[in-house]
Amino acid sequence: MDILTIFMFLGGLGLFLYGMQVMQQGLEKTAGDNMRTLLEKTTTNPLSGIAIGTGVTMLIQSSSATTVMVVSFVSAGLMTLPQAMNVIIGANIGTTITAQIIAFKIDSVAPLILFIGMLPVLFGRKKIVKNVGMIILGFGIIFLGMRLMSESVEPLRNNKALTDFLVSFDNPVLAVCAGTIFTAIIQSSSASIAIMQAFASEGLIGFRAAAFIVIGMNLGTCITGILASLSSGKNGKCAACLNLFYNVVKVTLVTVVILLIPSTLTFIESLSPGNVARQIANLHLIMNLIAALLLAPGSKLIVRFTERIIGGKDEREALNQLIYLDRNVLQTPALAAPLARREICRMGDLARSNLRLSMEAFFELDADKAKRVLEVEQTINYLNHAITGWLVELRALDVSQTDREKLGMMFHVVNDMERIGDHAENIAEYASIAIERNSDISKEGIAELREISAKTLEVVDMSLDIYEHESFDRLDFASQEEEEVDTLHDKFVENHVKRLIAGECDPRGGIMFTDMVTDLERCADHAINIAYAIEGEHKSFENALKAKQERQIHAQNS
Repeated sequence: MDILTIFMFLGGLGLFLYGMQVMQQGLEKTAGDNMRTLLEKTTTNPLSGIAIGTGVTMLIQSSSATTVMVVSFVSAGLMTLPQAMNVIIGANIGTTITAQIIAFKIDSVAPLILFIGMLPVLFGRKKIVKNVGMIILGFGIIFLGMRLMSESVEPLRNNKALTDFLVSFDNPVLAVCAGTIFTAIIQSSSASIAIMQAFASEGLIGFRAAAFIVIGMNLGTCITGILASLSSGKNGKCAACLNLFYNVVKVTLVTVVILLIPSTLTFIESLSPGNVARQIANLHLIMNLIAALLLAPGSKLIVRFTERIIGGKDEREALNQLIYLDRNVLQTPALAAPLARREICRMGDLARSNLRLSMEAFFELDADKAKRVLEVEQTINYLNHAITGWLVELRALDVSQTDREKLGMMFHVVNDMERIGDHAENIAEYASIAIERNSDISKEGIAELREISAKTLEVVDMSLDIYEHESFDRLDFASQEEEEVDTLHDKFVENHVKRLIAGECDPRGGIMFTDMVTDLERCADHAINIAYAIEGEHKSFENALKAKQERQIHAQNS
């Protein structure tokens, strides 16, 4: 084997992998939102989960990419482990389509496919046209890579040293290990199986010798999911291990069946006599179909085993760290917006609970609760800076226009949530002052503070719920509730002035009263900003204020 042959083979492999990436990117841009929606709506019904996993993987031509998405969804709480198990089983079936396509041997027309794909990429004006062109272009690059690999190994069929080396893989255990290690290195079962098809097509290795190597390749592809889960919490690691354990059982089962019933390989050969590339593709497909039929009914056992092996506590309650956003999202831009939203909603929950805790600290004069508010505020500040940094990075990804607008809108939402946290901190400080200085607020003032705080919490709860679930139909009602807080603010400030004039209120307590009423009113303002943010990046509270003014004019006229 001379150096030029090696270069040609590596160049073909590089083209194949690049073609896979180009085609995957084109497919994700064309159907990314639909794939995300499919995965989000996966039910616990095993058949639907398997079907969705198969369909998505057939579209993006990569079980590794599907596994990374599943790890991210499970880590984000958008998918349960049983649901993930079903999708993973489907992904293992869907990835077999690549080998089937390659077995058609249409590499001779690869240059024509490249030319057809190049036209819409260079001259198409609409994004959808360019994306379809990328799919076709990637398809052509894949077959051009296959052609280069086949041509590079063709002269090697008479190389005794190489053929003797490949014959050594007649040992099933050695062959399975070799396939596992090789695929783990290049992190693509589709590419490694394509290489085996190229070797077999040129007569360098027979089908029976290649069979166990191909079986091992199914196990090697699990490395991508394992690597993706390293920065995830317990559930993300469980999802990656589900894929690993499922494939360990699958590879063991298929290996044992073939060793006990050698005629299994004879049957697969008979399905496409004389076409060893198709025989390898059929083996890949049949082993995954049989594994799905046999193991899907017992998938819950694999889930329980995985949970027991991983152990530990879920890291979802960790404070000064992000839970839903990690480096994996950069590999799957379609997940950018939903995962960022989950992280922001988590920040909103912290701000809401901290506001509630601050009011409890104030009314109960509880120093421990006031201290806890200040501690949680540090987490809210951390999330504010960390999420904002991520939003800058995510907007630079190649995401859809809809997701880009949502990500842009999130900057404002994060800022409003952080401001609610700041006002909660102010109220906790009022509680500390009231405890230390024994500042008195009149009974009437306390009653008014309880009333406006309850109404403010109502608005905050409703607004965060509207944002999380995009409940457009509740926006007007939320705006009306916020107006009530404005009315209470004006009314209670006026009442307070009257009490001061009458000498019914301690001046120091009075200052605290007006400051707290203002803090609560501002919390309601920021909350309604968050609710109206679902209408778009430029439609926040200013729109709500305009709508409120229009309603007031209409009421006066009527």
